[in-house]
Amino acid sequence: MNKPLPLERLLQSQGFGSRKAARALVQQARVAVNGVTACDPDARISPEGCVLTVDGADWPWRAQLYLALHKPAGVECSRSPQHHVSVLSLLPAHFIERGVQPVGRLDADTTGLLLLTDNGALNHTLASPRRHVPKTYVVTTKHAVDDALITALASGVLLHDETEPLAASDVRPLGSHTLEMTISQGKYHQVKRMVAAAGNRVEALHRIAMGAARLGEGVLADLPEGSWREIPEAQLRTWGWLGH
Repeated sequence: MNKPLPLERLLQSQGFGSRKAARALVQQARVAVNGVTACDPDARISPEGCVLTVDGADWPWRAQLYLALHKPAGVECSRSPQHHVSVLSLLPAHFIERGVQPVGRLDADTTGLLLLTDNGALNHTLASPRRHVPKTYVVTTKHAVDDALITALASGVLLHDETEPLAASDVRPLGSHTLEMTISQGKYHQVKRMVAAAGNRVEALHRIAMGAARLGEGVLADLPEGSWREIPEAQLRTWGWLGH
């Protein structure tokens, strides 16, 4: 999008309220464009490369937004949470206003990598079980990890209401009560159900990777729990998630 837009529409597109609310922000001298305080909400601005400053915080214009969040325990991946706060409460309000949504869901007690975007097509692609996007978890178990457990998870276990056994695409022990496990089927509560079917129980679950995106590596290095980070489109193309 290179066509100049009225500043109020540009602000609206980035989640800063209705056009009326965006107009008021400009009239109250709370907005700068590329470092210069704006005074005309009807001024036409080229979006590409534009940096909007609202109440002193800089926000580069984005046609679509791609985020990684290091999810803590005790938050729900829902706009309408039932028992805990929403994971969206960890984001700036205007991200929520522009329609950012989690890619799939993690249980309230599951921690780790969560992707969010307002690109509905990409969200559907990554979240769809039919796409078989691999997801890797560190699993803490109630009982000791032994060869029988690893073998069962690797060879496949039959879950209730499933007609075919489900197997981890990769599984290896990390410690006496921890293992790393990768799945690609995307069934409901799959890791917990698979471990239970193999005769153990999940005490804690932490997702470390989704496809090529991995906590602690590259653009996701040093991402603290409870924090979010924007993922550049160039990185998404490197991961094979966006066209070149």
